[in-house]
Amino acid sequence: MVTTRPRFAPLLLAALLLPATAQCAAPAAAAGASSMPVNTFIGTQDEGNTFPGAAAPFGKIQVSPIADHYAGYRYSDKRIRGFGHSFLSGAGCWEQGGQLSVLPVTGHIGPGGDFDTSKADSFDHKRYAAEYSHEGEVGQAGYYQVKLTSYGGITAEATALTRAAAERYTFASGTATGHVLLNLGQANERHSVIGSEVKVLDGRSVEGRIVTKSFCGGAKYSTWFRIVFDQPVVAHGIWDDRGGWPGVDGPSQQGEAKPHGVWLSFDLGKGTAVTAVSAISHVDAEGARINLQAEGMEAGKPLAFDAMKAKAQREWQRELSSVRIEGGSQDDRTVFYTALYHALLQPMTGNDADGRYRGYDDLVHSAKDWTYYEYFSLWDTYRAQNQLLALLRPQRARDIANSVLKIREQGGWLPRWGYASFETNIMTGDPVTPFLVDLWRFGALKGREREAYAALRENAFGVPAFSIRPQGRSGNPSYLRDGFVQYDRSFISKGMDTDPHHGASATLEYALADSALAHMAKALGHGKDAQLLAQRALNWRKVWDPSVVDAPTGQRGFPRPRLPGGGWFADVGSGFDPRGDHGFHEGTAWQYQWLVPQDVPGLAAAMGGTAQAQRRLDQFFDYDAVLADPAAVRKSWVVGPYSYYSQFRYNPNNEPDLHAPWMYTLMGQPWKTTTVLRAAETLFANGPSGVTGNDDLGTMSAWYLFSALGMYPDAPGSGRFLLHAPRFARAEIDLPQGRVLRIEAPEAKPGERRFVQSVNWAGRPLSRVWLDWEQLQAAGTLKYQLAPQPDTAGWGTRGRDLPRPPAGITP
Repeated sequence: MVTTRPRFAPLLLAALLLPATAQCAAPAAAAGASSMPVNTFIGTQDEGNTFPGAAAPFGKIQVSPIADHYAGYRYSDKRIRGFGHSFLSGAGCWEQGGQLSVLPVTGHIGPGGDFDTSKADSFDHKRYAAEYSHEGEVGQAGYYQVKLTSYGGITAEATALTRAAAERYTFASGTATGHVLLNLGQANERHSVIGSEVKVLDGRSVEGRIVTKSFCGGAKYSTWFRIVFDQPVVAHGIWDDRGGWPGVDGPSQQGEAKPHGVWLSFDLGKGTAVTAVSAISHVDAEGARINLQAEGMEAGKPLAFDAMKAKAQREWQRELSSVRIEGGSQDDRTVFYTALYHALLQPMTGNDADGRYRGYDDLVHSAKDWTYYEYFSLWDTYRAQNQLLALLRPQRARDIANSVLKIREQGGWLPRWGYASFETNIMTGDPVTPFLVDLWRFGALKGREREAYAALRENAFGVPAFSIRPQGRSGNPSYLRDGFVQYDRSFISKGMDTDPHHGASATLEYALADSALAHMAKALGHGKDAQLLAQRALNWRKVWDPSVVDAPTGQRGFPRPRLPGGGWFADVGSGFDPRGDHGFHEGTAWQYQWLVPQDVPGLAAAMGGTAQAQRRLDQFFDYDAVLADPAAVRKSWVVGPYSYYSQFRYNPNNEPDLHAPWMYTLMGQPWKTTTVLRAAETLFANGPSGVTGNDDLGTMSAWYLFSALGMYPDAPGSGRFLLHAPRFARAEIDLPQGRVLRIEAPEAKPGERRFVQSVNWAGRPLSRVWLDWEQLQAAGTLKYQLAPQPDTAGWGTRGRDLPRPPAGITP
């Protein structure tokens, strides 16, 4: 059913511009859905690893403060070293950008001065870092502000468009001369700069190149930059490992870990503010110039800061207003819209304004009439964020799918974790298959289905040559032969991770990927492949050992690593502990046992039947404790931000068991899904610690959004979205061609549990627990009737209302 634009009041730009501080929600300027505040400090503490600075939706450039943390900024850090120009949001590896660290300062630059040009360590950003105050610090969508209390007091502001950004530095009144330090030799903590070059071009402009080795020991890549100021430079110089060199323009080059940078001095007699407009490129220096000209200049001059800020926030206004909610407190709405903000930051725009981008063959290619994207955290994003983008941004989803195929075309194989223009080989399993199959299922590969299937089949049935960087399914030799990925810690890896190092979890991931690909093979007419892949989807059983007992709980039967030759892994002298981490990547057998959404009846049977599997879920979630008090999750589930190991409870900090709450629904107890979700949502709060674990390029935020909206993607390739009680009384989601998906749950009250009594779709009762993708795309109204107490024999409890495994997968 085609519907028209909703009856909600138009989004007020003022609501988006509200100051958002780290410790409280943005004050409400308008009631209801028109108030859409974002607090970019959410996730900046306790390893959420988000950044508070300015970025555009899917932007190439981000400007954010660098403090002592490897992700850039941690709310508890005391000093700001500079403002970097490239950041990931929520990733876990140590090296996360921050290139081109810029800081405004005052004082004398010269021999014996505050910045002693006779001493190179005077220009170490750990030494000259500025103290700052959280009072008045602002983090909004598209805008950041902070007061530096050092150097007489300087207010720093940042804003960003897709390919260009601006910073404004307002010095204290009466300051005669202000300086801006451009540090090329240092970036985020633990982000190594391999080499750099810089040149002062004229009285207002600087450009250069920074080479870094980044992300979990990944390959080297280059960031070119150009930065132009709105005020004339009255003095400048370059520093290197020997000290400072006044008046030198360059070009200047430095090697690995060598001090390097530029200082620029400004006469503040006619105004205390200096604005810098910048752009970056991964292609070349010309790309940075083109990006700056396209988005950072106007009539031959740098775009005024306030003009860029207004553009940036209008763009975020359009993005955020596409989802509208009613109900809940101001904090509830801030958490929701900040999650939406974080989910729409990546993948990042990869091509420059002229369409050029650097491919995985290190050559320059061109994207004409489409956007090339980069930074693909597939192991994370295939579980929730990918489906959210396909629902909310179908055109971007098409370009994302095309970008992944271009990576394969130019790099020789499909990616696993793509960073800038290279494959990191980080994480395990086969995430690209469920990622691309879901995009195919959602229509994002229309016209390229057969090309995509050929690439996915190559990946599923082979191993890339050792001479190319990607390692693909490195466990395929044993998996294709024996049905499991052997557990072999001595297996040679092309990067930090490889599948045989985590053989048990890799087997589960492969089987899930095979299930997804079977859907695609069948639809495209590859019957034999579909049948074979469907049988391989049952390979999770090859690592299921029915003899394993978890002694404290008495539960019997768990996934267990298998050694080369087929034997079961056992710790020396102690056997196998399902709470241990051997053979599992960032998790345990307890957490990974649920990674079988393609064969829930078979999994339940392996656990001793549905009733026993339900009891195991209760133990896994500590159900009685969280039912009595949702806040119990902070004791039962969350031990620490990286508590992946030696755990037998649900781990909401990481991806392998993100789907586990819906296992209750798939086993006929949907009210328990609601109980668990409402408890998990308490971990998302309006403050720096308001993200549970790494946000992982928007994955945790996407999980929260689906949880709050009342639907969650089921097994990859199925096209199903499982239904559950929403958090908010009403939500509206804009779809293509003016269609609107409405979700209504009048009895919903955030902070209180309400359970599904009945569901109505498009005016008719719906007894089954899911909607298909095609139904969602047709739009209409999904209405929930909720009640304070569950009906344990009502909606969603009958077998005929639950999804059945696809053909070829039988219990």
